[in-house]
Amino acid sequence: MNGNWYRLLNTTAGLCGAWLFTVVSRIIAAGFFVFSSRVPESRRFYAVLYPERSRLYHLWCTFVQYQNFTTIHFDRFLAARKTSVSFTSSGWEKLAEVIGNQGGILLMSHLGNWEIAATLLKQQRDDLQLLLYMGIKEKEGIERVQKEELRRSGVTIIGADQHSSSPFSAVEGIRFLQAGGLVSMAGDIVWRDDQRRVRVNFLGHDAYLPEAPFVFALVSGAPLFVFFAFRTGRNSYHFTLSDPIEILPASRRERREAIAHAAQQYADFLEQALRHHPFEWYHFDRFLWNEIKDGVA
Repeated sequence: MNGNWYRLLNTTAGLCGAWLFTVVSRIIAAGFFVFSSRVPESRRFYAVLYPERSRLYHLWCTFVQYQNFTTIHFDRFLAARKTSVSFTSSGWEKLAEVIGNQGGILLMSHLGNWEIAATLLKQQRDDLQLLLYMGIKEKEGIERVQKEELRRSGVTIIGADQHSSSPFSAVEGIRFLQAGGLVSMAGDIVWRDDQRRVRVNFLGHDAYLPEAPFVFALVSGAPLFVFFAFRTGRNSYHFTLSDPIEILPASRRERREAIAHAAQQYADFLEQALRHHPFEWYHFDRFLWNEIKDGVA
């Protein structure tokens, strides 16, 4: 669905009621389930997650995944109409300690609702300086609307181009940290073919994570947190924050090893959260590759 059709749905549902948004979005999700070329990848993913279950069960998991994805847009629809988001949290005190001081880096994931997570953070501290690095697609529809709404809520967004990178974007992130703000980066998606990455063990398979968030934490000295926001009901969430992941190489030669260790810690957090919330996995591209032999990456 492109941005114009999405805006039309929002406007029409605003006049007719939230039920219309729910019905239409779920029909659209069913259509994607039937026709999308990405469905086999989701089936493969759930086959790895549930190797003891049947192919039919893996297909059912994929259907639920696509249907659950509509809740992200539905809660955004409610939020745009000033419907307050209720939430509980665990770990907020860890962020409170760094906000206004050395700042912090948040590792977001395509597990749960990272967009509502940003909204919740601003709701906790209205004066919070929050910067999100987000990927830019060649043809953005709903994603452009998403970015516009986040900017209106006071979140600063820097687009990560899939074809090139700019050193100025990193400088802006350092400035946010120096001002005691938070910088959010995706930890589970590699945007460009030439992007530096690190291999981790995830569900017994290879997975490749972007190296940038870990290098950013190493260079800046800011604490690195893993952040999740999971839906507990209609426009209701619980967000959790991990203890800081430390990246403390003893020498320059040990930097890559320290980064690899930190990346594996994040992958372990991600796998643990996935097992508790398997149908809130919204990473529709390939994430798992060849199986790791004997547990060695």
